[in-house]
Amino acid sequence: MFLNPFFWLSLAIAGVLGYLVRHLIVSRQVSSAEEKIKLKLEEAQTQAKGIVLEAKDKAALLLEEVKKEEKEGKAQLTKFEERLIKKEETLEKQFSDIATQKGILEKAMTDVGSKKAEVEELRKQILTELERVARLSVEDAKKQILQRIKEQHGVELAKAVQKLEKDRREEIEKKSLDIITAAIQRYSRSHVADVTTSVFQLPDEELKGKIIGREGRNIRTLERLTGVEFIIDETPDAVVISSFDPLRREVARLALEKLVKDGRIQPAKIEEKVEEARQELNKRVEEIGENAVLEVGVIGIPKEIITLLGRLYFRSSFGQNVLIHSIEMAHISGMMAAELGVNVEVAKKAALLHDLGKVIDHEVEGSHVEIGIKLLRKYGVDEKVIAAMQSHHEEYPFSSPESYIIAAADILSAARPGARRGTVENYIKRLQDLERIATTFEGVKNAYAVSAGREIRVFVVPEKIDDFGALQLAKNIASKIETDLNYPGEIKVNVIREMRAVEVAR
Repeated sequence: MFLNPFFWLSLAIAGVLGYLVRHLIVSRQVSSAEEKIKLKLEEAQTQAKGIVLEAKDKAALLLEEVKKEEKEGKAQLTKFEERLIKKEETLEKQFSDIATQKGILEKAMTDVGSKKAEVEELRKQILTELERVARLSVEDAKKQILQRIKEQHGVELAKAVQKLEKDRREEIEKKSLDIITAAIQRYSRSHVADVTTSVFQLPDEELKGKIIGREGRNIRTLERLTGVEFIIDETPDAVVISSFDPLRREVARLALEKLVKDGRIQPAKIEEKVEEARQELNKRVEEIGENAVLEVGVIGIPKEIITLLGRLYFRSSFGQNVLIHSIEMAHISGMMAAELGVNVEVAKKAALLHDLGKVIDHEVEGSHVEIGIKLLRKYGVDEKVIAAMQSHHEEYPFSSPESYIIAAADILSAARPGARRGTVENYIKRLQDLERIATTFEGVKNAYAVSAGREIRVFVVPEKIDDFGALQLAKNIASKIETDLNYPGEIKVNVIREMRAVEVAR
């Protein structure tokens, strides 16, 4: 099939026209791109010029700063050089002064040497003159001094011999009076044992060996920490705890009870159980005070006063328990106040708290009445109560009807048959005085009177008292006891210095 020739011609013309159109479009696009590139190039050149100018400005500033710093550094270096020069001049001057002083010292040493020789010569002349005047040589003088020392020690030796003879004579007399002595001891026990000893029953006799410990270390630790004396072999299946202080005895009893239950009795465990016993006793003291307040039926007493009141349970006055005495007084005072129509609440409180100062009268100066007044005022107790209690020993004038009631109740409670024993009070006061004398010396940590006052154990701070100081301290305490205290027989002063080193491995 053949197409028309015009078709082919048209097709050719169309192709030529399309080519020309595309060529024209491409030419325009190229021309537009060139213009854009040219613009971008011009912009880049402009930015480059700006950057260069900015860099030049920054370089100029940096150069100025460097020059400034260099100038400052040169100025500091100049000052440093000037200081060095001044120091060199000072050192040269000091060296010169030292050299001058050295010469002066050498000359002075030479003069001292010559003076020393003159003094030695003069001393020899004086000794010679003294020997001539005294008609006694130096050796003879030494012999006389030694002779005097021997005479002094001879007197002490003679006193010691006399004391030994006296002790022998007393021992013979003691053997001849065994029956009387035993009777006196039994009599004393019936009156004194209940306020100076406690008995702890052991579940097994073999526990005594554990309580004593190897070479007695356990019992020594117990006695040192509690301040009491443990009597092991006197009673079968029991340990007797002896001390005039009921608080110490109770701490010792509780600690021993805890150790027996634990089964591990050794020094570290003893320290732990003694501390636990003290904490437990503090809680018990508070409970005793609360029970006393409830029994009497008074309210509004501060907690601190109640705790101190509980401690009165462990104090005695002429053999009478102070807390029980105070409770008795409170009941008597309440009844008397009700009968007389005065303030029952004030009378009961004043009677219950009248001996509160006895809790710390061995720690603070002053009578127990004065100490009690200070304690009650410190914790805000009503002044009416204080006025009622302060006259029970007639140290203060009677200022209210309740004060007369308190004084009468005190006499009634104390004067009933068997309520008080003066011998026990004197005995306990002597032991307290014995401990007080020992604690007045510097470096003493604790002091405990044991063996019915025949021995006092003094524990010192090892950092303050050395071994030789302990010897001197024992002598000083013994001398002080001889001067200030009246007592039968002898008192052994035992100063104990214990050093403990502790280090922790990490």
